[in-house]
Amino acid sequence: MRLSQVMSVALAGVLFGFGLALSTMIQPQVVLSFLRFQDAGLLLVMGGAMGLTLLAYQLLPRWRRQPLFEHSFGHHVATLDRDTVLGAAIFGIGWGLCGVCPGPAIAGLGAGNADLLWALAGTAAGAWLHGVRRPA
Repeated sequence: MRLSQVMSVALAGVLFGFGLALSTMIQPQVVLSFLRFQDAGLLLVMGGAMGLTLLAYQLLPRWRRQPLFEHSFGHHVATLDRDTVLGAAIFGIGWGLCGVCPGPAIAGLGAGNADLLWALAGTAAGAWLHGVRRPA
């Protein structure tokens, strides 16, 4: 990986973490109040993120002939099958129980919330179990 790629990834990670912290998604109590329909503030955050992602996926391939660090834009065909639905359900249950998903948990560690290590341990255990169940 070239230095420019490493710097781009690092900058994107810092920007993502800052956005998560600014939107309070690194605070499990805020996320849990959203999931209990007590606070709709994160709905605006998620809607904005989805809108920006949709625009990026639709417009960037039209504006640029190739990505910055690859030869062509990748194409991934998504399938909706039993494993996808089961994985989404397990992820959602874990998110609802602890109030964070992996990205905000890592960003929360940077903000000093060491309790989020439990959520990350659960994520690591789930990834390990998936690897054991479905070897590459």
